[in-house]
Amino acid sequence: MNDTSTREPGRTGVWFVGARGSVATTAVAGAAAVGAGLVPPVGMVAELDEFADAGLPPVDGLVFGGHDVTDTPLPKRAEQLAAAGVFPPALLSGVEAALRAADREIRPGARPAPDRPQREAAEALTADIVSFRDRHGLDQVVVVNVSSTEPPAAPHPAHDGLTALEAALADAPHVLPTSSLYAYAALRADCGYVDFTPSPGIRLPALRELAALRGLPYAGSDGKTGETLVRTALGPMFAHRGLRVRSWSGTNLLGGGDGATLANPEAALSKNTSKRSGLTAILGDQVEGLTHIDYVPSMGELKTAWDHIAFEGFLGTPMTLQFTWQGVDSALAAPLVLDLARFLARARGDGATGPQEQLSFFFKDPVRADGSPAEHRLVTQFETLRAWYSGDGR
Repeated sequence: MNDTSTREPGRTGVWFVGARGSVATTAVAGAAAVGAGLVPPVGMVAELDEFADAGLPPVDGLVFGGHDVTDTPLPKRAEQLAAAGVFPPALLSGVEAALRAADREIRPGARPAPDRPQREAAEALTADIVSFRDRHGLDQVVVVNVSSTEPPAAPHPAHDGLTALEAALADAPHVLPTSSLYAYAALRADCGYVDFTPSPGIRLPALRELAALRGLPYAGSDGKTGETLVRTALGPMFAHRGLRVRSWSGTNLLGGGDGATLANPEAALSKNTSKRSGLTAILGDQVEGLTHIDYVPSMGELKTAWDHIAFEGFLGTPMTLQFTWQGVDSALAAPLVLDLARFLARARGDGATGPQEQLSFFFKDPVRADGSPAEHRLVTQFETLRAWYSGDGR
């Protein structure tokens, strides 16, 4: 949704939920390195020629802060990531000042408080974001959730409407899942919001109602960084070629914090549901196969995905296709996080509100305004993104 008023996004802050994690650390280091001309903007969609005149906030003008429950300083985390091969150690000296500046803006995250109403935690989180915006004289702040994946939200009657939610938050210690608590705080702080994980986040009806009431844009969910990116490119190929896909199975091997989180079957359920949604939308429910996620600690920050596709050709001839995707997850995700912050800031500058469907290109499970099936075909998604930011789609 958007109106016809247009203004530049102005000075923009990026507030990370999970600000000391691998993705946020790599994003802060990457923004500093690209902004200083130390590295080219490889992997940054917003830096493509198609968006040269889109009026996006400059990457070297972004101001970073965030919440986290850990206390490892960003420079130390960056050293660990460089040692793990996420980016060259030679970059560390050139981005250390930016990492230290961002680290000074990280505040303690939400922790369970069984003897206090959850509204108190929400108010504290909101105050942190407002203080960050005011202290730096920012025109707006985009809150981006890059924290650990949560299980699907347990049903709660307060999730269905804003009035019931507000009443429950004032009385009960646990109403919202943590990701949704951060989303609530972001909206109360008058910020656009991005769900880069498959956690419940802003998808709860009460929070979408709050976003509509306050006229705020949001986007999500679950960043499309590797295997699913390939799937949404290959899936339309089979469909457009008239080839019948019988099964599509995948195995993911990963280490790091994301791998440890997804070793929990409940958290893995959120991820697998998100990963599968694109194939189902493109090829239909008749395609067999599952995606398995295995935690391999020795892989560190690396990730490998192997997919086996069985399909049927002319006269019922059986055929197969296999692919292997090997990458460094945080280095794949970080440029997209920066892209999304800049694109969402620009959308808000145009007066956009509600779910930003033009940003579906970035997500495994894109949110839509009316709940109808999302567009998952990669090329179609990119053309929608390009058209919107060139002015054709507004």
